[in-house]
Amino acid sequence: MSNINDNICGIIPVNKPQGWTSFDVVAKLRGILHIKRIGHSGTLDPMATGVLPVFVGKATRACDMLPVDSKSYLAGFKMGICTDTQDITGEVLETCDKLPSFEEIKETANGFLGDIMQLPPMYSAVKVDGKKLYQLARQGKTVERTPKPRRVEKITVREYDSTSGEGVLYAVVSKGTYVRTLINDIGEKLGCGGCMTSLDRLSAAGFVKAQCYTLEQIQQFADDGKLSQIIIPLQSVFSAHYDELTLGERAAEMYKNGVKLHGKQAGIKNAALSDGVTFMVCDSEDNFLGLAKYSAETDELISVRNFY
Repeated sequence: MSNINDNICGIIPVNKPQGWTSFDVVAKLRGILHIKRIGHSGTLDPMATGVLPVFVGKATRACDMLPVDSKSYLAGFKMGICTDTQDITGEVLETCDKLPSFEEIKETANGFLGDIMQLPPMYSAVKVDGKKLYQLARQGKTVERTPKPRRVEKITVREYDSTSGEGVLYAVVSKGTYVRTLINDIGEKLGCGGCMTSLDRLSAAGFVKAQCYTLEQIQQFADDGKLSQIIIPLQSVFSAHYDELTLGERAAEMYKNGVKLHGKQAGIKNAALSDGVTFMVCDSEDNFLGLAKYSAETDELISVRNFY
């Protein structure tokens, strides 16, 4: 593959189609954009749809450091059934005929609001001893896992049929939270079990679904030579969250080469006010260079992430 678009740098918010893995989306975009350097933030299961921020070019260095880490979802669920994957695609492990009422579902779901500890599911990309859990699960293995701190900012049961056990919930959760595990745990607490039947990510990394493009739309923009219209500059993602620091020509070159800058070199005039502040660093032509934190104690601008 020839990298004819190596100068592309930014984010394309993709509306991931059902049945595709996040890696499938990246592979498809490599073909559309003719560039190898592509990554994504926030893996989605194949059955899931919705917001998948895709990073292109040098922007891939920011995949793990976006300033907004909460995500929102609309998830279908079914009570009275447990599966090995915690969603409807898995093998049924147990069923229960006694289904909870709407009020019981709502009350139990509300009990998960706030800070929680969540056990990563076996069918997940979490690594234990260098191996992804889903790889072990497919071999029929179960390994000991450590619960992780997560946060549920909002959870609302929007629909529920106590006859079928089927419903829909809306949730806003922190990075790394598994919605299917949340549903599984709600079902477990109710004593009937539960699994996820559908998942649509409505927002992630500050992007909402209305901003996203389908793969077909992206292909059309590429065919028309208008990719620049849909690629969001990385700088715009950080500008609302960090103070901007503009470096002169010499200081910008030093920063790009990994040289630590003293406050005066970086143009920091008030060390007391700037101590501990993370800056969005740009050059005099407003090109985004990276993020850096200033330490008044050492009078140094220390790179947090350099995009060069």
